[in-house]
Amino acid sequence: MRNIANHLKSLSDHVRIIFLTSPPINEEQIHKKLSATQSGRSNESCGVYADALMELCEEMDLKAVNLWSAIQTREDWLDVSFTDGVHLSAEGSKVVVKEILKVLREVDWKPSLHWMSMPTEYAEDSPYYPPTPDGTTTINVSHIISRRCLQWDI
Repeated sequence: MRNIANHLKSLSDHVRIIFLTSPPINEEQIHKKLSATQSGRSNESCGVYADALMELCEEMDLKAVNLWSAIQTREDWLDVSFTDGVHLSAEGSKVVVKEILKVLREVDWKPSLHWMSMPTEYAEDSPYYPPTPDGTTTINVSHIISRRCLQWDI
């Protein structure tokens, strides 16, 4: 893992990498869905791997998201985070998006990779900005203004 991280870090000053740990797993759900008595994975081992990756990233000053911890902050994470015990559901995926956006807001990368900081090429295509992790959206005012101007010209 250290060799990969060193290689990626040495690529360029312009390469931006955010490491994601493995998420937790729902062992009970895996056993039910796969009808397996032993999957070979445990939530505990995923946590050990996540801790090791976070420690390495901190040591190397690389950005990382501890999905193993982030997903488990929700009280009902076992019930809502997975489709089969391993693969993330929509709720689990929302945690991933929220955590990545948090890193993008906090880092001082030039240019910023946060979606609201990027230039918009076709702002008038949608009356709304993309939904936020909580499912809400805001109205794209430039869309409304450009449509109104177009209507008045006609």
